[in-house]
Amino acid sequence: MTYDESEKLKKLYEIYEQPMYRIAYAVLHDVGLAEDAVSEAFIRIMHKIAKLGDCHSEKTKAYIVKVIKSTSINIYRRNKRRYSEEIPIDDALQVADKAQQYSDNGSINEILGVLSETDRKIVTLRCIEEMSWKEVADKLSLTEANVRKRFERTKKRLKSKGEINNEK
Repeated sequence: MTYDESEKLKKLYEIYEQPMYRIAYAVLHDVGLAEDAVSEAFIRIMHKIAKLGDCHSEKTKAYIVKVIKSTSINIYRRNKRRYSEEIPIDDALQVADKAQQYSDNGSINEILGVLSETDRKIVTLRCIEEMSWKEVADKLSLTEANVRKRFERTKKRLKSKGEINNEK
């Protein structure tokens, strides 16, 4: 990417980031997913930056709106498919079993201590108290999709640190 293209991308970000976020949020109804959509859209725009004209032109604006809409819809569809079935409880039980093992020797606080407060609550409510995704989301005032995604990311983080067995 040339310096001019980099400057153009920076200018597009300054002008269109907030409108793009609003469009994505209107489609996804989730802060985290809307932010992901904007990031993905800018990656797509970056690959076509040489073909874009003036940052303020109607043609550029129309292209950016088209990209963010399609990106948001793709994310919506991807998440709809992913969550159309209940995620197997095995993953949650694996976390809970490991947590129980650590709690027996007092190390549960070490595992949960590395997590943010919200992630710690999600793991506790889902694994220990065995609440459904909807119940956890309602209790924490989050969306169900956000709770599932945070749990998935937390599980990956714990696996990468060796806190949970990487076996299925």
